[in-house]
Amino acid sequence: MAKLQLHFNGSFALKKDEISRLLHAAAQDKGLDDSLPNLMEKTSLGNVKVGRVKSWAGRAGLIKKNRPSLEGEIVLRLDPSFESNITDWLMHFYLSFGDRGLKPTPENPADWGGWSYFIYTFLPRYNKFTSEELLYHSTSVFEEESKVISDRIKFILRAYTEFHALAACKLITKQEDKYVSGDARLPNSYLVGYFLAKLWERDFKSEGSVLTESILNEKMGLAAVLGVKAEALQEQLNAMEAYGIIEQRRAVPPFQVIPRWDEPLALLEKAYDR
Repeated sequence: MAKLQLHFNGSFALKKDEISRLLHAAAQDKGLDDSLPNLMEKTSLGNVKVGRVKSWAGRAGLIKKNRPSLEGEIVLRLDPSFESNITDWLMHFYLSFGDRGLKPTPENPADWGGWSYFIYTFLPRYNKFTSEELLYHSTSVFEEESKVISDRIKFILRAYTEFHALAACKLITKQEDKYVSGDARLPNSYLVGYFLAKLWERDFKSEGSVLTESILNEKMGLAAVLGVKAEALQEQLNAMEAYGIIEQRRAVPPFQVIPRWDEPLALLEKAYDR
């Protein structure tokens, strides 16, 4: 059985304001290599919380080696207060891979822990569920005790439903005792293009084109990240084509997608301009 890998945050839920403060501290002279008392003063976070918020920031792709990642630098420059829906989706994108980032994908998403299982296995199968149903399915996948799993998966659900976290994405919403997916507030085409570009680096490397079907059904790919089905993802490809991010060859099957971006980070910057 797989390991849950959801203990990184201790007892602290995702709060964008706290990650923002930590990211600003990471951009200063000593970064996060500074002393704990100094980091506490710079971030107004408690001594235990500093490390836990750092873990959130690292998993969200904003911190690397105690400094802002390239993506983190863009966020600091263009959305320093973490008010943009683009930042929410960017964090979700990286959180979905657990602590593995954009490494080659495992055979089973659960091998990368509970977050990857939730995004890439559970949600595509169940668009309406209770926390008890999520727990029931998770206990058959992960080796930890049911009580532990129940406690840890709550932080995933809270991350997507609390206003100070990623609720603006609407990847899931809470309706009475049920959680519902399938009506996400999708980001603009430039951020979707950034996601595609990063996944292309992971899965297709130097390929000059790939079959459209490969993208629509990509393992741990774009459809699940956006919380959409293949048909809706095709609409996103069409929109990216309209912006010149990709080209699609659809005259004669097999249909193909051809990248037309120069640098993924440039797409991320443009996403904030829209």
